[in-house]
Amino acid sequence: MGSLPTKIGLISLGCPKNLVDSEVMLGLARNAGYELTNDAAAADVLVVNTCAFIDSAKQESIDAILEMAGHKKTGACRRLIVTGCLAERYRDQLRAEIPEIDAVLGTGEVPEIVRAIDVDIDNDGGAQPLAFFRAHEEVAGRQSPVPSLQPPASRPSYIYDADTPRLLATPKHYAYVKVAEGCDHTCAFCIIPTLRGAYRSRPADSIVREARTLVERGVKELLLISQDTTFYGIDRHERGALARLLRQLNAIDGLEWIRLLYVYPTTIDDETLSAIADCDRVCKYIDLPLQHASNPVLKRMKRPGTRQGYDRLLTKIRDRVPGVALRTTFIVGFPGETDSDVEELRGFVNDHRFEHVGVFTYSHEDGTSAYALDDDVPAKSKAARRARVMGLQKRLVGSRNRGRIGERVRALIDGPADHDLVLKGRLSTQAPDIDAAVFLTECDPSSFTSGDFAELEIVAARNYDLIARPHIVRH
Repeated sequence: MGSLPTKIGLISLGCPKNLVDSEVMLGLARNAGYELTNDAAAADVLVVNTCAFIDSAKQESIDAILEMAGHKKTGACRRLIVTGCLAERYRDQLRAEIPEIDAVLGTGEVPEIVRAIDVDIDNDGGAQPLAFFRAHEEVAGRQSPVPSLQPPASRPSYIYDADTPRLLATPKHYAYVKVAEGCDHTCAFCIIPTLRGAYRSRPADSIVREARTLVERGVKELLLISQDTTFYGIDRHERGALARLLRQLNAIDGLEWIRLLYVYPTTIDDETLSAIADCDRVCKYIDLPLQHASNPVLKRMKRPGTRQGYDRLLTKIRDRVPGVALRTTFIVGFPGETDSDVEELRGFVNDHRFEHVGVFTYSHEDGTSAYALDDDVPAKSKAARRARVMGLQKRLVGSRNRGRIGERVRALIDGPADHDLVLKGRLSTQAPDIDAAVFLTECDPSSFTSGDFAELEIVAARNYDLIARPHIVRH
């Protein structure tokens, strides 16, 4: 009698860039003949793809690993694999501290996932590693408690391509496309260049081929991501590469929206702005993480530019791309930050009236150059400063949204709402998961399918979100 297929469960944590890695691992596993499951208790092999950007992300990753480790005692799990940024950063510590872990894969070892989950199920139901892992079990003449792939000899260099199997974990109507991997910047607070390696762009034809395949599968919105999306092509000495890529993607029939995430203030050029303005399928939406507006703080952060330069850049963007929605993120509580620095940041937010703002409190991370500085802003002060900036943003957005009542808009329906309203959707100026949304009322939910576009009339505002009712529905 043949054995049942091995079931694989995967938990993906962190940013969309990490999610794409998870989707690639799922695609590779499925192509290798494994059965995939969303039920952790039923999985023979559990994979946790981790994040390690800040303290809260590391804690979430550790909690998830420990929770999945519990399934070795209470569920079907016979093998636990840890992947991603936490694995890249703390490979040896994870192996030493959590003996339930059977394999550790860093960010550059995504293609090794099939070998990492390849197990023999013996007659007693136990999992036995294959010879690939047996080769690594001997450590100083004894069996290692956590057989694992050997750590890479150099910084990660892997990036997937259009031919790599990939199983989407997003709703069927939108997908993230990683145009590049790694980072060449040296921001003082960031560990990403160490965890992800040097910046490396994918060839444009690979991205376009992947985009066409995704559209054939029903995807209507592509979200282009990398650590610095406007650096695309610069590492390959290709001037204007991102603008050309946007125009190529804009010509794909059936694609409705193309969205840029993670734009860098010193690499967004006039050609890219022109492409955003000219291309009807490119969303008039720019995600431009600025991190602060006080010159002394920006200098200590090792960020490019100044407050005055940012003022000029934002004015130019709004002038060159009429109707653009600007999203940015800031960090408060960086070493040496004062109350006056925070007030300057609030003034900057007030001046530019960003459509979307995210504020994070500084996390003192070993391995970054900022770790040598004194983490001198108390946690309570960091939280209070974040609340001051976000309080201002909430008032600004509330006033803007109330002024939009009666406006007619086009929205993409994402699916059912999770509260008293009927359906959840987004405007072209709203990205999934990170931005506010449009919620539908006064409608029959059976009249819509996720991925439909709807013509709506805004009837109310609720904090950051908009409330709308159908005007004309177009499938």
